[in-house]
Amino acid sequence: MRFVPIYNRRSVVRYAHRWAYGRNPAFYDYEEVGGDCTNFASQCVYAGSGVMNFTPDLGWYYIDANQKAPAWTGVEYFWNFMTRSGVSLGPVGLPCEMADLRPGDLVQLSFSGEGFQHTPVVVAVRQPIRSLADVLIAAHSYDADNRPLNTYTFQKIRFLHILGTVVP
Repeated sequence: MRFVPIYNRRSVVRYAHRWAYGRNPAFYDYEEVGGDCTNFASQCVYAGSGVMNFTPDLGWYYIDANQKAPAWTGVEYFWNFMTRSGVSLGPVGLPCEMADLRPGDLVQLSFSGEGFQHTPVVVAVRQPIRSLADVLIAAHSYDADNRPLNTYTFQKIRFLHILGTVVP
């Protein structure tokens, strides 16, 4: 395995725009069973990386509605997988500052102040980024596209910059 600084941000954004207000029939819609935001975020990141990690329990993959890694649909599991320190297949990210966000990166929001509950995908940024209004997102569970980040009400926020992908 080797890390390559390859992550097709255009593919991520194109996918996000295409499916922000719809559902790709290749993936189950979890909206009625806890929410679909991280499933959508995973689909977008997969569109940009092209690599899943099929490690049972600790990987990041989707086969069907009942065969998926917790990281594919779970907000905290997704963050933990993307920010892992060990070398394993799949996209790799780092926590970052808002000013470092680029299209194809991700945001996580905590509405309650305890844990994080939402994973929107960054689809555009106005440079220089000076406020949340300069970051536009796409998301499921409250479907949105080109929504300014400052239109959300939340208690905590964190940002995730995708660095590249570990490939076979």
